[in-house]
Amino acid sequence: MKQYPELYYPKELSWLAFNERVLQEAADKKNPIIERIRFLGIYSNNMDEFYRVRVSDVKRQIYIHMNEGDEVSTGITKHLMEQIQQKVVVMTEQFDRIYEDVVNRLAKYNILLIHQPDLNDYQTRWLKDYFENKVLRHIAPVLLHGKVDLVKRLNDSDTYLMVSISKADKPTQYAIIEIPTRSMSRFILIPPEKSRKKKHIILLDDLIQLCLERIFKGFVDFDKLEAYSFKMTRDAEYSINDEIDESYVDKMSESMKQRLIAEPVRCIYDNDMPEEMLKVLKKRLKISSFDSLIAGGAYRNFKDFIGFPNVGREYLEHPSLPALSAKDFTQFDTVFDAISEKDILLYYPYHRFLHFTEFLRQAAFDPSVKHIRLNIYRVASKSRVISSLIDAVDNGKSVTVVVELRARFDEEANIEWSKKMTDAGIKVLFGVPALKIHSKLCIVSREESGQLQHYAHLGTGNFNERTAKIYTDFSLFTKNQEIAQEVLSVFDFIQYPFRQHKFQHLQVSPLNARTKIQSLIRQEIQHANEGHDAEITLKINNLVDKQLIDTLYQAGQAGVKIRAIVRGMCGLLPGVKGLSDNISVISIVDRYLEHPRVMIFANKGEPKVFISSADWMTRNLDNRVEVGCPVYDKRLIERILDIMEIQFQDTLKARVIDQHQTNKYVRRGNRKKLRSQVEIYDYLKALESQ
Repeated sequence: MKQYPELYYPKELSWLAFNERVLQEAADKKNPIIERIRFLGIYSNNMDEFYRVRVSDVKRQIYIHMNEGDEVSTGITKHLMEQIQQKVVVMTEQFDRIYEDVVNRLAKYNILLIHQPDLNDYQTRWLKDYFENKVLRHIAPVLLHGKVDLVKRLNDSDTYLMVSISKADKPTQYAIIEIPTRSMSRFILIPPEKSRKKKHIILLDDLIQLCLERIFKGFVDFDKLEAYSFKMTRDAEYSINDEIDESYVDKMSESMKQRLIAEPVRCIYDNDMPEEMLKVLKKRLKISSFDSLIAGGAYRNFKDFIGFPNVGREYLEHPSLPALSAKDFTQFDTVFDAISEKDILLYYPYHRFLHFTEFLRQAAFDPSVKHIRLNIYRVASKSRVISSLIDAVDNGKSVTVVVELRARFDEEANIEWSKKMTDAGIKVLFGVPALKIHSKLCIVSREESGQLQHYAHLGTGNFNERTAKIYTDFSLFTKNQEIAQEVLSVFDFIQYPFRQHKFQHLQVSPLNARTKIQSLIRQEIQHANEGHDAEITLKINNLVDKQLIDTLYQAGQAGVKIRAIVRGMCGLLPGVKGLSDNISVISIVDRYLEHPRVMIFANKGEPKVFISSADWMTRNLDNRVEVGCPVYDKRLIERILDIMEIQFQDTLKARVIDQHQTNKYVRRGNRKKLRSQVEIYDYLKALESQ
């Protein structure tokens, strides 16, 4: 392959480009106003994770290269950190401008975010009474004397006020107050005094500032109190100790404690914070030159705005799209009759996740069902999935559940679920210590005519009732016994990784997924060389694996037409002359989070179609258990092809991913306005009504 100065876009900067697309949705005045403010919350939540994971990793690389004396790598990584910090500053300024615009537009709909100086006497009295009866019990200030280790004391998911306590002729004291959003809503709707037309909302942060004197009076002497918000973000990595006398659950619990005291990588603060207070904060947090210190507006931790309440008219948020019932299921008495008839493909959230929970509910009490196997990465806090598995044990069935304890930010919940399931009699496995289990598998073994028949589920998303309402994902149900046997082999591999396992149909990371994908790409290259129309169509969350990117470059240069939809990070440089002329990439950000992984290979007019749990990242292909599954039913192949084409025709929510990742919207030209997520809903609704 011809040499180019740049072959890959840095994944960290590409991730920021993705979050900039989220920010575009918050800025888009065509979106309902409540949705815009919620996108600000999504952006903020994404940025938290970016610092916990991506920036923390870059920071560790800097220290590693410095310790190794590798000046070249140190310089490259420091430059990357500088680029990240510069981009974040620009995006933070954009965020603040968008927030101001959104607040002003909310006011036009009679929803007013009110601040402390703007309160009238009635509102002040009501809020002070509310504070006394509802809020004060949750407030516990921490005075910053010499012994307080602020890094250990703070939680990186919370917002804090830093308070200066001034008294004449005495040194200024400082304290911190946690905004208690774990115990109550951050948004307080003030009852109207007269007119019910206008809705006044105050943030809990402002209420606490209003009542500062009530908190400190009688405990410390002061002439003046001032408070400014800040938020800290920690490194999300942790290590697992190797003590053999500890259980894996105990090791993970200990590792979670490490995260709680991990070093900060970012501090964002109110840009009105006095210089002296900021100096104290930096010293207390031990902020290094490689950490991000970012000034912003008065409010930090905007992730709470994901749940911003609509106290106005219905049209201020997206109209609901009621989830569809799949006739392939509903026309049969049992799920097993339905799946025996033909393979079934669901597409959430357009289809009801109830079909999957019903699959488990019926399996839990069906006398013919003998064994249920399932793997868990993330589940809902009130999981009907796990409830059905416990019911199955009560009905005398064998149940095996593989729990991934290292699902980032869900470790604590998964530890608790594993304990609950073990207590209920479920056989709980923790998989392969060196590999995360990220596959989305469930298999039900049922006795029919004296033989065991297996009903398999293979999907792209988690078994999570909550995310199934906001993530788009495919679920395939099949009674194909060859595929089902291979699903059983995946569970066997997880329990006994030292055994030999062969897979003819499934792409299984880390065993054969990379080689199978490479082989499929090279097959298209061969078809192009033979003069056939060759094409590859992809839909993935992240495309950053350099080996696969190189193979795509080779395919494009051989004449293979490559189209991709990449929601998040894209390390590939599309449309570069001589390198990637035949490769085009778009990204779609809309009301639902695009989450499926789909691979389509033209195969000389007989498309090979796969759905998968794996992104095209090195970790997913080499360091996780992931499963990609072929779709054999021609009816379902056609459905996936149609859905993909609808997305490539999007003229409202699709952005072009170019070599500079400038996030320009796809040009509509004289094409009709088409919003793919709505169009797909209408497409599936029409299919289900036939």
